[in-house]
Amino acid sequence: MTDLIAKTAIDRRLAEIVSPMIEALGFELVRIRLMSGKNAVLQIMAERPDGGIEVDDCGEISTAVSALLDVEDPISEPYALEVSSPGIDRPLTRLKDFEAWEGYETKIETHDLIDGRRRFKGNLAGVEGSEILIEIEEGTIGLQFDWLSDAKLVLTDDLIRDVLRARKDAGNVDEKQFDEIQTIIDGQEE
Repeated sequence: MTDLIAKTAIDRRLAEIVSPMIEALGFELVRIRLMSGKNAVLQIMAERPDGGIEVDDCGEISTAVSALLDVEDPISEPYALEVSSPGIDRPLTRLKDFEAWEGYETKIETHDLIDGRRRFKGNLAGVEGSEILIEIEEGTIGLQFDWLSDAKLVLTDDLIRDVLRARKDAGNVDEKQFDEIQTIIDGQEE
């Protein structure tokens, strides 16, 4: 398990506990974080192996994980459980995420300085072995997956358009739920 899915020791322990349950339900764990504070929150992001997740799926995972954590009791303080999709500007936490989202703009951070910097922003250019390729101003560079401390897609018009198109093509978007769009050119309705 990489530290991009579960960064801290408690996150890794929680991932060990909940991952088998999530996988048994037919989903994959994308990220898990226990965020402390006045009101602690356990945030779980999951999706189907082929991508996507629905609200009812999140409810199913929440119910199962909640029961499991009640038995295992790994968290000593009161907490709220949040189960969600990774979203459009999703975190990239697994090597396969970098392959799946090739061509899209991303922000990547590394644990240590690489050529004097930790932050890289550019288009994903694929994966070679365990190396993430990213096109930055200076050209295409490779970053070892183990060097990464954080990575996520940048919300762009292209990303939104392509994700919505993929959902529509998969039959996951009911166009009847949206208002009709009218195009007005030079004061004339089309």
